[in-house]
Amino acid sequence: MSWLAPNTFVTFCQGMELSTLTAVYADAGHPARATGESSGWTWLTHDAYTAPRGESAWELARNLTGFRFTDRVSDPNGARTVFLASTPACTCPHGQNYMVPHCAEHPFQFAHSAGGFEKTYFNLGERRESRRGGGMADLLVRELLDAGIVGRDTPQYDTDPGFNADGAHTVRVIVEHFGLPSPPLALRSA
Repeated sequence: MSWLAPNTFVTFCQGMELSTLTAVYADAGHPARATGESSGWTWLTHDAYTAPRGESAWELARNLTGFRFTDRVSDPNGARTVFLASTPACTCPHGQNYMVPHCAEHPFQFAHSAGGFEKTYFNLGERRESRRGGGMADLLVRELLDAGIVGRDTPQYDTDPGFNADGAHTVRVIVEHFGLPSPPLALRSA
């Protein structure tokens, strides 16, 4: 995918100091490749295929927002995360059912978590955004409809078969909705 280096995970977090975020991921076997903070978000990237000690990267992104890490959160309102993966969408037989976890190699490519739960999650590109899950599965539906990524009226797919194939248009919607900092994403102009 053009918006993030291949086989990379990035976790954006609000409500946790950068040093704490990187320590939590390192302790779980996900050492940071790059880190930063901007616009109220801390973030880290790491290789998708590192062998974790315990939780997978996307499970950790969810769990950071829950009870277990309350003492490490710096914001009285708690933490929230946005997880993005540039790994291919899961093609495993169980991965086609979007209400069960994917295999460890193919997590959902986008997940937003707060309160210890995934609020919304889905895969990116090729109309995969139409299959969403989570407690707030339709959190981004208005923006996705307006961008012509989901819905009945999606003429971009008819005129350009490669429209949003890599999910970059969807990532742009996610970035704008959550106010995510540009690094580490390399989004091209629309």
